[in-house]
Amino acid sequence: MPRLSLYRPNRTNDYQYLDKVISEMYTVGGVDIYVHKYLGPQTGDSGNADATVPVYDTENPLFIEDLLLLENRDRVYDPDIFIMRMVYNTHDIDFNLTQFGLFLSNDTVFLTTHYNNMIDTFGRKLMSGDVLEVPNLKDYNPLDPSIPRALPRYYVIQDATFASEGFSQTWLPHLWRMKATPMVNAQEYQTILNQPFMPENIWDSGNFYPANTIVNDGNTYYKAKQPVPPGTPITDTNYWEVITNPNTIADSDSTRNTDLAINDAILVQAAVEVPLSGYDVNNFYIQPTYPNGQPAPAIDGPNGEEAISPTGWGYTLGYLTGGTTAPNGLPVTPGVAFPPHPKIGDYALRLDYFPNRLFRYDGAMWVKISENVRTGLDYETGALTQRASFVNDPYTTPTSDQGNIPMRQSLSQALRPMADNGNQGGNLPPNPPPYSNS
Repeated sequence: MPRLSLYRPNRTNDYQYLDKVISEMYTVGGVDIYVHKYLGPQTGDSGNADATVPVYDTENPLFIEDLLLLENRDRVYDPDIFIMRMVYNTHDIDFNLTQFGLFLSNDTVFLTTHYNNMIDTFGRKLMSGDVLEVPNLKDYNPLDPSIPRALPRYYVIQDATFASEGFSQTWLPHLWRMKATPMVNAQEYQTILNQPFMPENIWDSGNFYPANTIVNDGNTYYKAKQPVPPGTPITDTNYWEVITNPNTIADSDSTRNTDLAINDAILVQAAVEVPLSGYDVNNFYIQPTYPNGQPAPAIDGPNGEEAISPTGWGYTLGYLTGGTTAPNGLPVTPGVAFPPHPKIGDYALRLDYFPNRLFRYDGAMWVKISENVRTGLDYETGALTQRASFVNDPYTTPTSDQGNIPMRQSLSQALRPMADNGNQGGNLPPNPPPYSNS
C-alpha cells in the first residue's frame, strides 16, 4: 500500500481544485485594484551615456538605468491599466511603539492577490516598481474646492513574494503578497503623474454643456465659455476654448507645488532679514581717534575743534564685514578715480577695483579702509564670493582636445567613470570669464 501524502511535486487535480476555490474567494470578497505596469527604464541615449549608464533599445523591467547608483530614475509605464482583484487589511492611525519615540504606521499597505489570475491578467508577477491605484480609497471631498474630481490614491510596490497564508494542504502556493507604500511626486513616476487630471467628460455634439464645462476630444481638452446648445461643433471658438496646460495628477494629488511655494516664501523672507553675507557693522558707532589713540571730536566743536572721521572700522572689522559704506554713515564719493582736492577724513569708493575698495584720505595718502566683500546669499554670477565665483562658475575653459568644457560640474558627474576619449561635456560655445583674455 503506498504511503499517504498530501504533498505532490506537481500541480495535480487537488491543486487545481483548491486553486479555483481560492480564486473564487478573491473574486467574491476582493476589491478591484488598478495596476500601472512598469515596463523598464527609458530607451535611447539620454546624452549622459557612459559605462555606467548603458543605452537600451528595448524596454525591460529587469534593466538597470544607472549601474553606479543602482537607480531607475526615468521609468516607463504601460499606458494600459490592468484591473486585478486583491485583498488588503484596513487599519486606523496608530503609533508604532517597537522603536524609540512615536512613529505613525499607517502608510504601508500589505496586499494579496491570486497568483495564477495575476499571471493570466498581468503576464508576469507584480514586482517592485509597479504602481497600484486603490479606487475604494479615493478622496471624493478634497479640501481644495478647485480640484475637478476625486483624488486617486496611489501606492508603489516595494517588495513582493508568496504569501504564507497562500500555501494549501498540497504545500503549493496560491497567493502573491505585496508590500506597498504611498507614491510620491518623484522623477520615477512622472509618466503617471503628468497625465491630465480633468473631469472625465467625453465630447458629444448632441449634449448641452453648461458654462465652464470641460470635455475631452481626442486627448485635447476644451472649456465652455458659455452655455453650449446641442449640435454645436467643438471647433466653434465662440463657445469653446482649448486648454493648453491642463492640470496634471501631480498638480492636484501632490504637495510639491505647495512645498515649493513655502520654500520660495522662506527664501524671500530670508533675503529680507539677511540680505548679504557676513556681518552688518553699519549700525555700530565708531569713535574717531587721534593718531595717539585718544578720542577725537566727531563734529566741529565750539572752541574751534575740527571734526575727525574714523580711520577705520575699529574693533568691528572682521570676516566679511566690508561694504560700500563708510563708518557712521559718513559721505562717500564713488568713482573710478580719486576725487581732486580732498580734505583730511574724506572717503572714496573705487569702483574699478575688484572687489570695490573704500579709501580714506589722511592728508598725505589714501588709506584702504575696507573692501566690498558682502554679497547676496543667492547664487549670483556677479557675487564676489568663493561660492558664486568658483562653485557656481557659469563659464567655460578651452582645451586642446575637447573644445570648451564647463568649469562647473556637479558631484554626480565627478563620480562617474569617464572614458579617456570621452566628450567630458565639451564642445560648448565659448563663454570665457570676464577676467580672462581667451
